[in-house]
Amino acid sequence: MSTPAFTLIGFGPEGWGKLLLLAAGLTLVAAVCSFALGSLLGAAGAALKLASSRSLRGIGTFYTTVFRGIPEILVVYLFYFGGSLALTRLMHLAGFPGFFSLPSFIIGVVAIGLVSGAYQTEAYRSAYLRLERGQIEAGKACGMSSFVLLWRVIAPQTLRFALPALGNIWQSVLKETALLSIIGLVELLRQSTIASGATRQPLLFYGVAALLYLVMGQVTALGIRTVERRLARCWGR
Repeated sequence: MSTPAFTLIGFGPEGWGKLLLLAAGLTLVAAVCSFALGSLLGAAGAALKLASSRSLRGIGTFYTTVFRGIPEILVVYLFYFGGSLALTRLMHLAGFPGFFSLPSFIIGVVAIGLVSGAYQTEAYRSAYLRLERGQIEAGKACGMSSFVLLWRVIAPQTLRFALPALGNIWQSVLKETALLSIIGLVELLRQSTIASGATRQPLLFYGVAALLYLVMGQVTALGIRTVERRLARCWGR
């Protein structure tokens, strides 16, 4: 007699509920770290693409072209195997034989963060171009330093204009964490695969995983929309 579905996804001795929730938490942490890294890279990339120097603009364009043009799963593979190979050779030079690999979590965050940063670069660049040039000129005329001008005029308005695009990028990052299952990270998809293999109930556990992804995506999207509405009211005043 097969074990009831509610028992399998519950928190009892035969249930996988606790492990699924822990994996969902790891998924969320990986997504947040990847998005945060992408935000830093996106801001830097936007600055490069908006620079007056042709060389700097070329570097920014190269970054966005490469990481927007290569499939995300291939980026993960390249960093996983390339990082492990580089670390192994470095350890061999230091006199440590054997094979060495970087933690899957770090590899995944860096890989997805780089891809996210390429898309965030365009979001920030487009938002910056929407700013009224008169406000920047007025800030300079008032004697604002470059840092104060950035902090009080440019950054807040750029974030406001970029927020809708950033919300879409966040949703993509959250879903892209599923790719980290291929390099051994026990996030939500990986844990669902383990559970479905152990119980021979793939439809049940993949369905639960889909529901958890949907819940995480909708809850975080609600938070982003709330921030967006509040910023709109502040600027409306």
